[in-house]
Amino acid sequence: TLSPMEVEFGFRRESSDLFGPIWRPVARVIVINRRRRVPQLFYVDSGADVTLIPKSVGDLLGLTLASPQEIQEIKGIGELGVPIVIRRLRLQVGSKVFPARVAWCLLEEVPLLLGRLDCFRLFEITFRHDLATVFESTS
Repeated sequence: TLSPMEVEFGFRRESSDLFGPIWRPVARVIVINRRRRVPQLFYVDSGADVTLIPKSVGDLLGLTLASPQEIQEIKGIGELGVPIVIRRLRLQVGSKVFPARVAWCLLEEVPLLLGRLDCFRLFEITFRHDLATVFESTS
């Protein structure tokens, strides 16, 4: 049998007004829509229900808005809602490619978040404190 796929991403050092230097868990994810592939660094966010991309990434993927009725609103912690549309895309983490529902935000000012829906069940995800995030395929 093949050994399980494992991929590791180092934490990214960022600055925080409150705490000074801080290390955040990120992962290199390739977002795929038909033949378009857009690699991005996502925050690995176990508190996010769904994977979130800003408007520019959706534009690079060739996403379009079919009608205003598609627009929904999601909220973060204590924030105002942001307009999103759900799109079915493919995500690639390491060598594993899988279908996922992704919230395409119609604004630019949102972070790239890798959320639980359609993703976390495929991996054992380990956060090694301030060092690395390890994704191990469960299938």
